[in-house]
Order: sequence, then structure tokens, then C-alpha cells
Amino acid sequence: MLLNLTDVLSSEEKTEQKQVPYEADIFQSGLESYPILKKTPLTLTMKAVEKGKVLLNGRIDITLSANCSRCLKEIPCDLSLEFEEHVSKEEIEAAEDRKEEKSFLNGFQLDTEKLIHNEILMNLPMKVLCRKDCKGICKQCGKDLNLGDCGCDDFVPDPRMAMIKDIFHANKEV
Repeated sequence: MLLNLTDVLSSEEKTEQKQVPYEADIFQSGLESYPILKKTPLTLTMKAVEKGKVLLNGRIDITLSANCSRCLKEIPCDLSLEFEEHVSKEEIEAAEDRKEEKSFLNGFQLDTEKLIHNEILMNLPMKVLCRKDCKGICKQCGKDLNLGDCGCDDFVPDPRMAMIKDIFHANKEV
């Protein structure tokens, strides 16, 4: 949704508060996509700090469906996002040069969808775990080790001894 910032930018002490719905059902991040299970509307406060400068404060709660980084089980990932952004008239007028820095601005229009997308991207955890002591999956058979041991041989030989092992196998009579 686009919100016009001209009224707040042109005054010196104006404050506007809005409830803006977030309309996305899936969050795309590179090659991964996360379905959105729950979301609250964005509570956005636009406050004129001085003429030509606006302070944006926002809050939104989102629950994404993510996979555990170790066992690949699908789990909910709760994000409580609070942000603060400063926007000035000079930055908006020089937007062609700084498109990457303030990508949620389109002229004097605030694109709330892009703003929320950027905040989710910045606050998405690097690793999502179903629990702190998640054991993951077996490297050989793929069984979830949280449900029990799979019985696969988990002996890993020392790679420094590989050359000696090859010498013994070469001289072995069959």
C-alpha cells in the first residue's frame, strides 16, 4: 500500500498514525519462500520532526512457516518487528542516486509492502531450530535423529591416515 508523505513533510509538528494491512501471503527471500501463517496490521506513526523531515515508527507481528535447519521439520517462526526510519525531503529528491538505500520510497509515496519486506529480511534468523537440542537427520539414511537412533555406522576415519590405509590394502593378498 502506498502512503503519501507530503502532508507530514510540509508541516513542522504534524503526527499521523495509521493501521495498514500487510497483504502478502508468502515472503520471498532469494530462492526460499516462507508462507505467512499469521500477521497483524502495521501500526505506523509518521511524525514531522521539523519541516522537511519525518520520523517513521512502525510495529508488526508476523508468523512465518519455516523449516528447522537441522531436521527439516516445518515449524512456525514468530517475528515481532519494530523499526524506526528517518526520511527527509532532500533524500526523497535525490532518490535516483540512493535507490538501494531507501527502496521503500517511490517519490513522496511510502511503499509499506517493501518497508515490511525489508524489515522481515533484516530480522529473519540465520538458523531456525525446532528446539535447542535438535539432533538433525542421519547423513546416511535421512532418519530424524530426534525420534531415535537409526543404527547406521557413524564411524568417520581420520583422513590423514588414508594413504597408510591404501598401502595396507595394496599389499593384502586375497
